[in-house]
Amino acid sequence: MAINTVCVVGLGYIGLPTAAMLASKDVKVIGVDVDPATVDAVNCGVVPFVEPDLATYVAGAVRHGTLRATRYPEPADAYVVAVPTPLGDRREPDLSAVEKAVRALAPVLRGGELVVLESTAPPGCTQRVADWIVEERPDLVAGPHRDEHGGAPLLRVHVAHCPERVLPGRVMIELVTNDRVVGGLTPEASRQARELYAVFCQGEILLTDARTAELTKLVENSYRDVNIAFANELSLVADRIGVDVWELIRLANHHPRVDILRPGPGVGGHCIAVDPWFLVDAAPDETPLIRAAREVNDAKPEHVAQQVLKAVEDVERPRIAALGLTFKANVDDLRGSPAVEVVRRLAQARPDARIAVSDPFVRSLPEELALPNVRLVSTASALRASDSQVVLVGHAAFGPALSGLVDVSGLVDVCGILWSDPRLPGGDGEPSC
Repeated sequence: MAINTVCVVGLGYIGLPTAAMLASKDVKVIGVDVDPATVDAVNCGVVPFVEPDLATYVAGAVRHGTLRATRYPEPADAYVVAVPTPLGDRREPDLSAVEKAVRALAPVLRGGELVVLESTAPPGCTQRVADWIVEERPDLVAGPHRDEHGGAPLLRVHVAHCPERVLPGRVMIELVTNDRVVGGLTPEASRQARELYAVFCQGEILLTDARTAELTKLVENSYRDVNIAFANELSLVADRIGVDVWELIRLANHHPRVDILRPGPGVGGHCIAVDPWFLVDAAPDETPLIRAAREVNDAKPEHVAQQVLKAVEDVERPRIAALGLTFKANVDDLRGSPAVEVVRRLAQARPDARIAVSDPFVRSLPEELALPNVRLVSTASALRASDSQVVLVGHAAFGPALSGLVDVSGLVDVCGILWSDPRLPGGDGEPSC
């Protein structure tokens, strides 16, 4: 089946870049989002968040008529579901957005279409997508036969999973260059999904079954999380013993088979801090290492806050400069940011402190930092006459600003932004998290 029209459900950090990339290849793309402001912005050729080069793609696609946005799914040859899959209250996968998206697109299916789940998913979620389609559209069941894994009845719709694996700040590059893993509920679903991504993907497109594809994304991010936890735990050891963790890691990384990542204030974002819990939820008795790594990284903001509090423990009404709020360097994404948590803990522990926060990518403080002793200012203003400075995010702009500090006795450089050794992964000043 030729894929001429694609409906992308969810115009967030992954859905909109995917829609824009497809549209740049002369595929007619219908973008769907529940937020009217996002729909209006896209139809005006405007990107509602920061991602290098994305604005050029979106504006060009809208101008050429290959991309438009709406609030409701419309008939298409293929559907890509790219909506959030956050953690629930008990650290279980919250699939409510996926279910709503699938049930919303089911009424416009005609039979023969491809439905791709791109959202990060726990094992079995792709099968549930098929189940939700069957519940909404029993007329699309092809007959009493079961699929090759004995799951739902065979559908006259092809369902597959192709998890995103891009890095914020490099999305438009990595959408093209990264290899992709595609897992269909049937071989035909896998083949059609490969054809869809081959429209723009220059990397290798690897075919497998849906459940393996789901686990692949979770394993990738859990691997990163475990390695970051090791680096973060080393920072705790170095702090206790009284050595420079950056020097320690630099020297250890001279070993040809050692490649320790950079520690940071914790782990945030929409992937690495979330996906390991999907694995733990799927096999709780078999994942003690993954759980321990999550606990190490989740505990790091408290340790950082205590470092800063120690630096100002003898100062009355201390002035603290907190540099960075986003979850990683040089993006505007605040989702799950450990930097936000550090600032919140500082503000609550020392209500007499004046905490000046600076982040060149943030225009207003998030709701949890709407506190009387926290304000958002320029970097120069934050550093001026501050008693302590804590670097929470390795934004490129912070290096030059910090180089002018005369007194660094109160500096807590969580990200090692002042280091540029090539043997530290991310040696350009970007922390591993």
